[in-house]
Amino acid sequence: MDSQYVENVNPNLVKASEREAAECVSLEVLQVVKDVQQQHGLRHGDFQRYRQYCSRKLRRIRKVVNFQQGTKHKVQPRKITAETLKDQRCLYIPLMEAERSWAYAMQLKSEANTEPRKHFHMMNRLKKAVHHADHLQKVVADEQANCDARTNLEVKAYCSWMHGLLNFELQHWKVALDNFIKSKVICEKLSEAVAGDVKEIYIQRCAELVPNIRYCEYNIGDVSAVEDLMQMRLNITHEDPLTSKLDELIEMTREKQSSSLSEVTWLARTIPVKNIQVRRLLLSMQQSSNQLRDAGAEQKLSMYESLLKEIIEAQQSHKDEFKDDGIFKALISKMKPVEGQVPSSVYLHTYLAYLRQSTTTERNLLMISLLKSDESKKTKPQDLARLYDVIIQNLSEIGQLPGLEDKEAFLKEVDTQILAYKAFRCFHVAQTYEYLKKYKEALALYDRSVLYAQMSLKQLLKTSIENTKKESLSKELRELMSNVDGLKYFIRASSILDGQNEPDTKVSLSSCNKPLIERLHEYVEVGGNVKKTSLVNLPPEFEPTPAKPFFFDLALSSIDFPSLDDRLEQKKTQGGLTGYFKKWIWGGGEKQ
Repeated sequence: MDSQYVENVNPNLVKASEREAAECVSLEVLQVVKDVQQQHGLRHGDFQRYRQYCSRKLRRIRKVVNFQQGTKHKVQPRKITAETLKDQRCLYIPLMEAERSWAYAMQLKSEANTEPRKHFHMMNRLKKAVHHADHLQKVVADEQANCDARTNLEVKAYCSWMHGLLNFELQHWKVALDNFIKSKVICEKLSEAVAGDVKEIYIQRCAELVPNIRYCEYNIGDVSAVEDLMQMRLNITHEDPLTSKLDELIEMTREKQSSSLSEVTWLARTIPVKNIQVRRLLLSMQQSSNQLRDAGAEQKLSMYESLLKEIIEAQQSHKDEFKDDGIFKALISKMKPVEGQVPSSVYLHTYLAYLRQSTTTERNLLMISLLKSDESKKTKPQDLARLYDVIIQNLSEIGQLPGLEDKEAFLKEVDTQILAYKAFRCFHVAQTYEYLKKYKEALALYDRSVLYAQMSLKQLLKTSIENTKKESLSKELRELMSNVDGLKYFIRASSILDGQNEPDTKVSLSSCNKPLIERLHEYVEVGGNVKKTSLVNLPPEFEPTPAKPFFFDLALSSIDFPSLDDRLEQKKTQGGLTGYFKKWIWGGGEKQ
């Protein structure tokens, strides 16, 4: 397929054209486009800023070359032709028009995710960009324009790339593939004819075209193209400009494949999956499982981070779908006890939570292995203990998920792993205490580590964990137990040596002025003059004591005193004014 595009590509012709640059019109299309894109917004993906720059650039060029379209009061459209071509600056006009239309199309494409009507506007602007690119190629190809061979080839590669983008959006995969390959072959041949920085530009252009080519091949029928796209994504860094393009193509591929994924089976139960976001996640987990086996440590770490991000987004999307379901909310928040089999929506939530916790555990185990293998700096044991603590917490949360109450075998596997990682955590905590010379605590923790390891090894024989994982975990636990046996002897020896090398804590009599009664817990070597030893302070120091003690009679309220009413004198009461009038009216008076 490639041979049909290289008929007119002759590296010798390109080199000859450079010698005739004084007579020919030359325009380094890819160099110019790359420079202005990096300087005016596309380094950060700001297509609006780049489009505005193209408009200002067009206005300046038209004014400089005196090729304005009419006056202030009347518009007279004019186009660059071979006859009106004065110098290379005139070629900037159709090039910047194509770039402006393309930048506007890419801006509308990003906005079309939330406003679908802008997709039609985007297609119109992309067609306009193709029209301007065709016009540029027509002008350059004309013999009267007197353009060199390199300019012709670069314009042809640029025009083919623009046609490929249009057909890519129209989903005309075969036509888009042919145009992308044509552009790629021209850039490859040009890279062989030049050297230096210009060669790097051609090579980079070829690398940018490969993802689109593989995606078109996938849509035509090449299934292996998806794996190639994933491999390309692993081999580039986050700062690479191809990152966003590859992520977009991989997302489009998963969206197409996820339509066929309607259910998932976990722990002997089949769960229907209707949420598109969850379908994409499950498809991504399937594709990533094979790549994790062949990827390097840094690539694995990057893949785990991206998978965790996708799992969190899928979990949130699933929750939003059932936010008005009271039973769903009550079961996942443990507000309602589980009776019988949980609904499929709750079980799918449990499965997503399990994926999140297990992926986090695998990521942390990978970080532990990286820290242990890093010889450039010494890893602190408390850092490893902290990571094992996070792993234990993640595994403990799995056992508390709703819907797993009757999965005894699965829960037993989780408990076995918890015991194993507790053994590793105790081991590294013991190393921390050993570094602090707390040998008793370190020895006790080493014993606890061996106990956890023995319990985990016994339970591993009864569980149905994956064979490779079971073998690796058993091997690590046995190595741990053998290491602990040697470290125990080392700790005992270190404690004895540190006891012998302790500094003399005896206090000299001259440095201690306290009397003997106040320093009975300290041993002091007394010299020849024993008589000068102070036993007590004479006179003794005063101690504050209460001057008047307080006595409280608490029995008074409980005593019953005898009545003394018969011994009290009865006083005679004299009548008042009322009694006087009673005597006067009734004739009463005192008896004689």
